[in-house]
Amino acid sequence: MKADNTIAAVVTGAASGLGEATARKLAAQGVRVAIFDMNAERGREVASEIGGVFCKVDVADVESVSVGLAQARAVHGQERICVNCAGIAPGEKTVDRDGNYHDPARFARAININLIGTFNVASQSAAGMVKLDPVTQDGERGVIVNTASVAAFEGQIGQAAYAASKAGVVGLTLPMARDLSRDGVRVMAIAPGLFMTPMLAGLPQEVQDSLGKQVPFPSRLGDPSEYAALVQQIVENPMLNGEVIRLDGAIRMGPR
Repeated sequence: MKADNTIAAVVTGAASGLGEATARKLAAQGVRVAIFDMNAERGREVASEIGGVFCKVDVADVESVSVGLAQARAVHGQERICVNCAGIAPGEKTVDRDGNYHDPARFARAININLIGTFNVASQSAAGMVKLDPVTQDGERGVIVNTASVAAFEGQIGQAAYAASKAGVVGLTLPMARDLSRDGVRVMAIAPGLFMTPMLAGLPQEVQDSLGKQVPFPSRLGDPSEYAALVQQIVENPMLNGEVIRLDGAIRMGPR
């Protein structure tokens, strides 16, 4: 499916980081982009810059997602591209040094936003996509790209909640792709490694440099534009379906 001005897209977490880069990349191809985020000020700013629309959406809330999709579709029509980048990265050990166990509420919050939030948006978006007419000879109607993480495979100390949520995104990929195959909707996931997102950008330069050196090649933090480029490739390559692609410079995370 060609990313052009005949296509509408929804990108969650698009007020910053990987989501923002993806929204800008798609908009540069002419795609009509709806930005879903909780940061209204920044979200509106990005939307204005790319000629898109902003919708304040809490991905963990089913009704909020429904309202956001309705708002986006009223402006751009039914989306054929859905990219889920919204997420949080909490850090907490299973048991801390004082013997306290992991706060169940914080664990649940990570699952609710990273995994259930991804499912909420992907499933509701897919319900709209399957009603569309195909746009290719293969019968393709749409594509969904979810964001996992290398932590899904090599979760580090203090990443129990985050790794579990991202492992859930990995596990969601193939069955969702199979569910939607008869309707011509593809489902993929990207598992980024160490990228220059707002979370890492806030660290001291020497820490950023140290993290970048852990990457075998290229020995640096990933740029969000590289994630966005892969999203475009997934959108345009119909044989990419039901798979998780690591985008990590060959890094394999150690325990800490």
